[in-house]
Amino acid sequence: MSKGQRSPAYGGQALVEGVMFGGKDHTVTAIRRKDDSIEYFHLRKEKNELRTKLKKIPFVRGIVALIESAGIGSKHLTFSSDRYDVMPGEEESQPAEEPSKLTMILGVAVVGILSFIFGKFVFTLVPVFLAEALQSIAPGKTAQILLESLFKLILLLGYVSLISMTPLIKRVFQYHGAEHKVINAYENKMPLTVENVQAQSRLHYRCGSSFMLFTVIVGMFIYFLVPTDPLWLRLVNRILLIPVVLGVSFEVLQLTNAVRDIPVLKYLGYPGLWLQLITTKEPDDTQVEVAIASFEKLLEIEDYGVEVLETVPSSASESSSTIPVN
Repeated sequence: MSKGQRSPAYGGQALVEGVMFGGKDHTVTAIRRKDDSIEYFHLRKEKNELRTKLKKIPFVRGIVALIESAGIGSKHLTFSSDRYDVMPGEEESQPAEEPSKLTMILGVAVVGILSFIFGKFVFTLVPVFLAEALQSIAPGKTAQILLESLFKLILLLGYVSLISMTPLIKRVFQYHGAEHKVINAYENKMPLTVENVQAQSRLHYRCGSSFMLFTVIVGMFIYFLVPTDPLWLRLVNRILLIPVVLGVSFEVLQLTNAVRDIPVLKYLGYPGLWLQLITTKEPDDTQVEVAIASFEKLLEIEDYGVEVLETVPSSASESSSTIPVN
């Protein structure tokens, strides 16, 4: 393997009892099954000339990346949720009838995109109504925008803190921490052993949690450029500005990652890192093992192709295999 030739910008996603990592051409998930084995799920990224061109355009590339990540991430999340509760031998007892590939793709894409859009609308519009309700106490454009942004921040922190208390999400957040630790170890050119990975920080500048917080901060500054009255106009411009806020926030995220080793400028990314103190938890060694397995399998596939998987079904774009772990 020639690590020096790989792009350093690997990304990942925490799942139900597992971790997904994505590279230039492939994404791989590793989950720990109930029998303590590790099962892999692989997707080859589909080539699309238009999407490739759009991802090179600043402020547009972020939106394209978000949509792509939502589609791919939904497939991996579905796999991890479905397979974790299936014990070895039960697969054969399941009905052989399967939905068509087109139905699966459309279903996952629609659910992922609709849930993202719904969440973004709620997150964007509810603070507007709350701020408007306090117009008599905080009148004026500046006060209203600051109050709206405060409510948005409270909504974000409250939601993340609330779900982090549930056992399932707490474990997902532990795998989130394991994902970051593996990436940090790799970027620090350290051998991917459990000991080395555990010594790394569970925080990372490129995390989606940082992106969520940046949408609040960036949105606040952008809103100063448009009118807040009357209310109907404020609601309309908030909706129309969602792509703008997302696009600019993505560029801010990339910027903070690029300057993270520069004194003073590294603090630009700290607000996002502080949010990660909630969205990541310290993983145990078994969770780190899964994260390492996922990332190493991705590196192998990126270098050598899907042949490194022990089992490759007839569909070369989707494959899975199970490997026992002692």
